[in-house]
Amino acid sequence: MFTYSLMYYLHFQLSHLINALHSLKGSVSSNTSVNHKHRENASEQDLYCTEPSLTLRDFGLADLGVRQLDELVQNLQPCVTQQESLSQLRTVPDIWRTSHLSSDSFFYNKHGFSRMGGVTPVFSKQNKSPLQTLCTDLKYLPLMVPNRGFKTLKSRTRRLQGGFDSSGEPEGFTPSFMKGFLTRDKGPDVETLDKLLKNKNIPDGQHDAFKTGFAEGFLKAQALTQRTQESLRRTRLILLVLLLVGLYGLSKTPFLSVRFRTTSGLDSAVDPVQMKNVTFEHVKGVEEAKNELQEVVEFLRNPQKFTALGGKLPKGILLVGPPGTGKTLLARAVAGEADVPFYYASGSEFDEMFVGVGASRIRNLFREAKANAPCVIFIDELDSVGGKRIESPMHPYSRQTINQLLAEMDGFKPNEGVIIIGATNFPEALDNALIRPGRFDMQVTVPRPDVKGRTEILKWYLKKIKVDSAVEAEVIARGTVGFSGAELENLVNQAALKAAVDSKEMVTMKELEFAKDKILMGPERRSAEIDKKNKEITAYHESGHAIIAYYTKDAMPINKATIMPRGPTLGHVSMLPENDRWSETRSQLLAQMDVSMGGRVAEELIFGSENITTGASSDFDSATKIAKLMVTRFGMSEKLGVMTYADLTKQSPETQASIEHEVRILLRDSYERAKALLKSRSKEHKNLAEALLQYETLDAKEIQLVLEGKTIGSR
Repeated sequence: MFTYSLMYYLHFQLSHLINALHSLKGSVSSNTSVNHKHRENASEQDLYCTEPSLTLRDFGLADLGVRQLDELVQNLQPCVTQQESLSQLRTVPDIWRTSHLSSDSFFYNKHGFSRMGGVTPVFSKQNKSPLQTLCTDLKYLPLMVPNRGFKTLKSRTRRLQGGFDSSGEPEGFTPSFMKGFLTRDKGPDVETLDKLLKNKNIPDGQHDAFKTGFAEGFLKAQALTQRTQESLRRTRLILLVLLLVGLYGLSKTPFLSVRFRTTSGLDSAVDPVQMKNVTFEHVKGVEEAKNELQEVVEFLRNPQKFTALGGKLPKGILLVGPPGTGKTLLARAVAGEADVPFYYASGSEFDEMFVGVGASRIRNLFREAKANAPCVIFIDELDSVGGKRIESPMHPYSRQTINQLLAEMDGFKPNEGVIIIGATNFPEALDNALIRPGRFDMQVTVPRPDVKGRTEILKWYLKKIKVDSAVEAEVIARGTVGFSGAELENLVNQAALKAAVDSKEMVTMKELEFAKDKILMGPERRSAEIDKKNKEITAYHESGHAIIAYYTKDAMPINKATIMPRGPTLGHVSMLPENDRWSETRSQLLAQMDVSMGGRVAEELIFGSENITTGASSDFDSATKIAKLMVTRFGMSEKLGVMTYADLTKQSPETQASIEHEVRILLRDSYERAKALLKSRSKEHKNLAEALLQYETLDAKEIQLVLEGKTIGSR
């Protein structure tokens, strides 16, 4: 820093002074002859305090004349006489009394001299100095003043870039050396009450009243402002309390509370469900499974009966079966029959993206169950959490959940009163340690219902809707082979919806048959435009199936025949078995093959071999499948005997050729039998095809009337 001291210190950076002097140097006329070896030093006699002396050569300004420097200093130096008093000293403009460098005391910073020792005389520089002109010219120079707390060109640029420029600064503002260092911001002008009285020309006698009214108004306004602020604070407090109460209430709702437990994994509160309204009476079609679970209910009702004899029930029960057979309903019925808490959990709910969440949820679930014993824990889709463990470096923590489940099941005492029921569709995917004795050591199979079970299920769901008294649940049950309980419930619901669309007061057999066909073969395609020729071919094709099925001894009875397009088919003939077939004879398999061949045989006989269509492709698939099973799996080939051939690719070429030869013989014989039967029943075949073209759909009774040569009554 370069310092020029009189009484009040003027501090500025040496680089700024050099820049100013260089600008002054550049303004010197080129024709002025200057002695470049001028070595005149600045005199130190005019300084109040001893300061380091600098030469013009140190600044690189040796070519400047003395007169220019003298004028610069004269403009810079304040002119204050020695005889001026302290009061006059304090009237010096703020530009000379402001110091922006911290000194030993606040007084020194403000006035430029110490409080102790009285007033130091101020000396005036009578002869001119070149630095006077410098201070005058510097305010026009765009100098950068990076001192803290002052406005500079650089800081203004940053404010402009940041959007914080003050509107009070004039356009093209350039901070000067003097203004940046010596100017203090001017405070706002405050108009006093006396000045206000004078400006308003209020009489002297009313001054007191005016002041009193002003004070009262000010106090009232202040009180009103205070009340407003207090009201706002109270309002904010009330809103905050309401917000907290609302958030707490939402967190206790069933959806959010379960969702929070699902996502966090740290909530130990697992709410049980009471299943008093679900008993074994609500479970239909799985009598064997209900009988096996009855002993579990007895244990939960009367555990002393088992402990007195020293027996103990299995800790875990595994329900195995296809989807929709009632595994979850059975578990709920166990808890409802025993009147104990029911804890439900899905296997997919345990694991999340964070390590350890699944194990934590397992611990929380079993902790709550032990605290509320006796109870039932039901884990649905057990294979998603209890699958076989594998050694994988990509998932080193994937076994934590199942390990915790195994540990919790081992931690039970023999008769602690907690029954674990698991359900899965893939028992082969479970870990061996999970299904060993001592854990899930009791396995209950829940199969698809048979015809008796389907009848019970249909009657149960038909009670919940308005049905016609002529509805026969047994007939629908016979035509829904392989349906599960959930599919039968859907069938009844679809029939009710169809009746509502048709504006009927109750559900009839027509709606039930419609719902069954819709589930089996898809919805009707009444909008499909089929030309007369294709429709006629379809009618004779389906009539051929019906004729073979009706006149073949071991074929299943016909349920209906239709040429109404459904799904991917243009027509179909449905069968109605009298009962569920647990096994089939060779003659029954051959009869199924003959029925499949009836469609293509009918096309060939009626329209010729040149006009056969692709409509028999699915029929050939089913016939070929039956023939292959007869040869390779069922041992029904005279040439190959009773040997089975599970994987044909592993057989020798000779064996494969023999298998293909036997299959081809079975298919050829079936085709010839169907052709012979249709030739002998050509009249019945024609009558049935014409009836289908007229009515589109015929049930079993109507087919029988047509084949017997009788007319169909009004429909």
